[in-house]
Amino acid sequence: MTVYIDPPTWPGHGRMWSHLVSDESYDELHGFAARLGVPRRAFERDHYDLPSHRYADAVAAGAVEVRSREVVRLLLAAGLRRRKGSGSRLP
Repeated sequence: MTVYIDPPTWPGHGRMWSHLVSDESYDELHGFAARLGVPRRAFERDHYDLPSHRYADAVAAGAVEVRSREVVRLLLAAGLRRRKGSGSRLP
């Protein structure tokens, strides 16, 4: 059971963002995010959006750094990938 994070290279709302994902379950991901103090509203379909200033916090808490392409591969392999328009933001 591992949580992964990609580099903060995604622009939005005047910031740069990372994606935080699990290769095991949404429960694992939600638990990890809660321990970091990340609000549940930051969850979108299959990942958490994490602002660049929280990147080091996630890594220090045990998130494994991966390339952005790897995030999608991990989600697909775990059966956790949810594309836009696939339903609820919160599982």
